[in-house]
Amino acid sequence: MQTGAITSHIDVAQLTLYAFWLFFAGLIFYLRREDKREGYPLVSDVLGEDNIVGYPPMPEPKTFVMKHGEQRMAPRAEERENPAIAPSGAWPGAPFVPTGNPMIDGVGAASYAMRSNEPALAFEDGKLMIVPLRVAHEYSLASEDPELIGWRVLGADGVVAGTVVDVWIDRAEAVVRFLEVALTAPLPTRTVLLPIGFGALSRRGREVRVGAILGEQFGDVPALQHADQVSLREEDRISGYFAGGLLYATPERAEPLL
Repeated sequence: MQTGAITSHIDVAQLTLYAFWLFFAGLIFYLRREDKREGYPLVSDVLGEDNIVGYPPMPEPKTFVMKHGEQRMAPRAEERENPAIAPSGAWPGAPFVPTGNPMIDGVGAASYAMRSNEPALAFEDGKLMIVPLRVAHEYSLASEDPELIGWRVLGADGVVAGTVVDVWIDRAEAVVRFLEVALTAPLPTRTVLLPIGFGALSRRGREVRVGAILGEQFGDVPALQHADQVSLREEDRISGYFAGGLLYATPERAEPLL
């Protein structure tokens, strides 16, 4: 019998290999189960069932304590909405088509994640992360940047939708996130947020041109629950609305290129 051999057929190296196989299989099982804490159970597009879990089963709920004391449980009961869509055919896998206004309904290119309806908090001090400059008095626009307050906001059709009345900044990243736009008649008398990435700034004309949506469509931009804060879900809804306009703002945009 050679050194290190337990029997004539098994040695330490062989046992180590078997132990590694068992460990690796257990690791795969653990990771595959843990990744089901979010997004499960799945929903069948054909049958509408919402109990598709597969193997391995979902883990037991676990409570996570966040940085600022709030608690999150995963997995948890998810909010489910019935989107305004319908299959374009009677066969499995048929693409869905909107049945209403997709930009408002949040489907297709305008879809958004059902994140928390609470605002994001800065990691260091727990303050609101995204706020208007009227709240974040310790911040200001750089002297090299244009003074955006008072600039006109135009839609893709050149129609004036409103005027910039404030700038919303991200305290954590020290960047501009949104422009607050006061709508003008005949639109509703209210303010909406415009993601800065969807606006093209023109110093000469002192205007912000938005190619994603038409001027009249600013009236349907999702509103905020609170005037001086935006929740995670509201961020996504607003961004989804403007992103959806790239496909749905006009009938021609939804048509194939060829």
